[in-house]
Formats: sequence, structure tokens, C-alpha cells
Amino acid sequence: QVRLVESGGELVQAGGSLRLSCAASGLTFSTHGMGWFRQAPGKGRELVASISRNTGLTYYADSVKGRFTISRDNVMNIVYLEMVNLNPEDTAVYRCAATTSYGRPLPSTPYQIWGQGTQVTVAS
Repeated sequence: QVRLVESGGELVQAGGSLRLSCAASGLTFSTHGMGWFRQAPGKGRELVASISRNTGLTYYADSVKGRFTISRDNVMNIVYLEMVNLNPEDTAVYRCAATTSYGRPLPSTPYQIWGQGTQVTVAS
């Protein structure tokens, strides 16, 4: 069974940090680009960061550049999202997703596999 399971979301104070993890199973992890999306109440889904299969090419939304870092471990089949200097606008459900597309995954890239998400809440 193909699964993506996120963890690490919690309530933090503004200025705080979190590391989200997404554990993959049932798929050949190294052949999938990975992305972290978020969706806040009443807002559309946003790709915040992505990383290519095994070349380390990354994408970041302007709203998170310099604060979020995506990385992956192709041995443990985990993709991480390190988030620092969080602010209340970062409050959202964060979901990871996998794509079989080559190159750097972008917002327009189709993603075939999705996790259920983890809640990040940043208090002011």
C-alpha cells in the first residue's frame, strides 16, 4: 500500500521553529519528486517547497524563502520541512505529495500521491 504519513505539526509561538516529516512507504521513493503543500482555512492550496528525485533541485514559494528548508533522505524514505521564524500566516494544514515527474517539482507539476496532512498553528 502506497502511503505518505506526515508528522511534526503542533502549536508554536510566533518566531518559533518546527520540523515536519513525511514518511513514504509502498513506493520507490528515489524515483519521486516530493512537495510540501499547505492550505489555510478559506484559502487555496499552496506549494511551499519541493525537491527533485535525487539531484537536490528545490523550489520555494516567495512567502517562505529564507525561512523554510526542504530536504530528503532517500535511504530512510523521508522528506523533511524545516521551518524557522514562523508567523501566524504560516498556520495551515501541511501535506506532502509525491510526483513521478522529472526535474524540479513546481506548482503546476501533477502530484499523484498525497498524505493526510499535519496541522501547524502559529500563535501570535
